[in-house]
Amino acid sequence: MEKKNKTDANCDEINDEMKWVLDSSLDHKGRVPLRASTGSWRSSLFIIAIEFSERLSYFGIATSLVLYLTKVIHQDLKTAVKNVNYWSGVTTLMPLLGGFLADAYLGRYSTVIASCVVYLMGLVLLTLSWFLPGLKPCDHAATCTEPRKIHEVAFFLGIYLISIGTGGHKPSLESFGADQFDDNNAKERRQKMSFFNWWNSGLCSGIILGVTVIVYAQERINWGAAYIILTVVMAISLLIFLIGRPYYRYRTQTGSPLTPMLQVLVAAISKRKLPYPSSPTQLYELSKAESNGERFLVHTKKLKFLDKAAITENEGNIEEKQSPWRLATVTKVEELKLIINMIPIWVFTLPFGICAAQTSTFFIKQGAVMNRKLGNGFEVPPASIFTLAAIGMITAVIIYNNILVPTLRKLTGNERGINILQRIGIGMVFSVLSMIVAALVERKRLDAVEMNGPIKGSSSMSALWLAPQFIIIGVGDGFALVGLQEYFYDQVPDSMRSLGIALYLSVIGAASFLSSVLITIVDHVTRKSGKSWFGKDLNSSRLDKFFWLLAVITTLNLFMFVFFARKYNYKNVQKLAVADCYEDKSDDDRADIRV
Repeated sequence: MEKKNKTDANCDEINDEMKWVLDSSLDHKGRVPLRASTGSWRSSLFIIAIEFSERLSYFGIATSLVLYLTKVIHQDLKTAVKNVNYWSGVTTLMPLLGGFLADAYLGRYSTVIASCVVYLMGLVLLTLSWFLPGLKPCDHAATCTEPRKIHEVAFFLGIYLISIGTGGHKPSLESFGADQFDDNNAKERRQKMSFFNWWNSGLCSGIILGVTVIVYAQERINWGAAYIILTVVMAISLLIFLIGRPYYRYRTQTGSPLTPMLQVLVAAISKRKLPYPSSPTQLYELSKAESNGERFLVHTKKLKFLDKAAITENEGNIEEKQSPWRLATVTKVEELKLIINMIPIWVFTLPFGICAAQTSTFFIKQGAVMNRKLGNGFEVPPASIFTLAAIGMITAVIIYNNILVPTLRKLTGNERGINILQRIGIGMVFSVLSMIVAALVERKRLDAVEMNGPIKGSSSMSALWLAPQFIIIGVGDGFALVGLQEYFYDQVPDSMRSLGIALYLSVIGAASFLSSVLITIVDHVTRKSGKSWFGKDLNSSRLDKFFWLLAVITTLNLFMFVFFARKYNYKNVQKLAVADCYEDKSDDDRADIRV
């Protein structure tokens, strides 16, 4: 009888878990969320909508930025590319600050709203810098050789306000979207794996419209008209996001996520002379009742020195036992291990980011000097060629999600099909292939210039020659970029999810800065040896050699990435089995049941 009562109690608890979301989430009124009316795809669609508009705005500006700097502000190619890389670097490193503030103090929902307001301020300033007489580049654009300094100030202030807005928007929104799925529910856990794929499909849809419709408006009407469109779309999407408020699941901020890691380090150093316990089970961990719904991590043998932070010195001294600077839980120790183990992965994905940075700079500039006419004389804007990369990414994501994952899941038994780092590695291989193809195409273009002259030579070669390099890098993004998003969200501690997305973005940001540094170094070295690889324009440059250099660097780096990926230990969350309360349930339904 006692056993039956215990089983009934477990079943009541499981019924609660099926009805309510017990992963420490809250609804918009601060209550435990009801599973049937919050989260999952019903709320994610609102979130993907605002990401669509943000990517529309970002890529509508980013892909044409090198053209704006050379045509309107009249910078030379090398300076323009450096400025694009600096802006791109700041834009993708700012999320480290935005993600930290969202996780520690502001909350993800509030951070998204605040950053969208800053983003809108940047778009409004760009619009004013084109239309206001005192801020316009010139009074007569046709005869303008140097814009007003006040226009440069207003323009750069506008795009860097967008950088700040992106800094809060990107890490908070993506992690907020993934928060809508409960990891303790098997159905929602699988949906979360698909979320990152469909998130990037929505993202790429925004990119495609950004580099077609927006770029077309820039080319055929003017830059100001494009800025007006972006401002209106961003304002409407913010309104849509606010409408979805009742359907979201929210996480409460728990203070700085870096403090517990520092506490583990201090505790481990202070107890460095203590002997290790005979069994890891003797290390300190909270009970389930004390955990407040937080998940426990399984102990690992790596970085064993940090385990000393979880050694109990004096069982009887309660105050000292509870001091987080003297005693840490196994879970907190393992969270610090996770971050340390991520460092080599972060470092060895940087060359991939450098290759990706070429798509919005040198690839676009290549398209600007080639023949872009289609059909009856319609000329494709240079930045619109970037559409091919977005199409490649969408195609890769759809094939991966709908064909490869189900097939590989059956073959490997892995819920993801292949593990995350394998997916990233495949993307890095495609980045190498893209650089090789880009080098061959650029060599062919330079041969045409030598044969037919600088003007006739480039224009005699169709911009469709650039299609393979754009599509290949797009396919690589579908594997590596999506994989990086999933990796940094999934593998960081639960309290650092926004910061995890920021770490993914920082790969692209740091790579953009490294790309500029590499250009400076190569320019200096090759200038000393005779002629720089980066001239005043493409025809006086040797981009083919630069692309070959990137291919070699990325190939060598790939071997290092594989070495560390093979040694990597994935985050392992404790799962507790329970009694079978539903004899008629299928295995899939039973997989949803956890206590």
